[in-house]
Amino acid sequence: MSFKCGIVGLPNVGKSTLFNALTNSSKAQAENFPFCTIEPNIGVVPVPDKRLDKLSEISESKKKIYTTISFIDIAGLVKGASKGEGLGNKFLSHIREVDAVIHMIRCFDSEKIQNVNQNIDPLKDFETIETEMKLADLESIDKRLDKKNRKNMDEKQLKILEIASDIINDGENINKILEEFELKDLKSSGLLSIKPKIFVCNVDENSIAKGNSYTDQVIERFGKEKTIIISAEIENQMNQLDNYEKKSYMELIKIKDTGLNNLIKKGYEILELDTFFTSGPEESRAWTIKKKCLAPKAAGEIHSDFEKGFIRAETVSYSDFIECKGWPESRNRGKMRLEGKDYIVKDGDILNFRFNT
Repeated sequence: MSFKCGIVGLPNVGKSTLFNALTNSSKAQAENFPFCTIEPNIGVVPVPDKRLDKLSEISESKKKIYTTISFIDIAGLVKGASKGEGLGNKFLSHIREVDAVIHMIRCFDSEKIQNVNQNIDPLKDFETIETEMKLADLESIDKRLDKKNRKNMDEKQLKILEIASDIINDGENINKILEEFELKDLKSSGLLSIKPKIFVCNVDENSIAKGNSYTDQVIERFGKEKTIIISAEIENQMNQLDNYEKKSYMELIKIKDTGLNNLIKKGYEILELDTFFTSGPEESRAWTIKKKCLAPKAAGEIHSDFEKGFIRAETVSYSDFIECKGWPESRNRGKMRLEGKDYIVKDGDILNFRFNT
């Protein structure tokens, strides 16, 4: 399971520069003019995990396979996109495909870089994008609630669309709908405005460590838990450094982690994801699952036959596996447990599935 994050924002706010930094590539064209990105750029990035490194070392694995995250650099949106302005409907259709939305917001002054609006106003920029997404949702809802289409929908989906329509039309917070329905039901509704959001404040070098008045506005509105301060340009430059130089530079500008790692952490938090591992002589591998995932469902991430024929899961916690230095001693010391279909997989579990096809 690889989750997808779409990077959205007004034209020329640094989306492509951030994409290139996160994916350590020059795939996205990053120039100083609006609509530089037309077709979305997609980059699949391994998720760094020191736990997997340790497991691979202990098991003397031939291969080490990280789980991944996909970043999608989506073309800049402008006011009127829901009616086809700019790259309009193409932009909105690309957002429908992602699991989470990274709102890239410009939080720095510069006369050298064009800005769509006359003044730098992070909250106004966000509202422009959010409004277009809501308008696109309303148009989609109206079509689906048409008499011809209603016949093919179950009661729960009809109720979700009707309530969402009322909330948007009344100008209320769309997240209110999260209180009434489970995320899996809402996801199948295809609504753009309810997708989980991360807010990335793109700043200059002087504001990386402590932020500035613009980032303060974003944090006050959306909270620290959903906001990350990044300099896309500095992140891109750091990719040109070796590990020692990068570490020294990060200490100099007083940041503890890279933008990629911070985004991954936030992504896992807002999407409520966990990681389990498989480890042996052939390979050690990380797998991404939803929190509170049952063992058979986790087995299905490896292969559908594992879920269908699930019998038991040999289970060892990460700390016990490390302490026992692998499977043999974990079994000898009684640290390995046999868990059944009702077992909820914990973050960091090392699993070996027994199944019958």
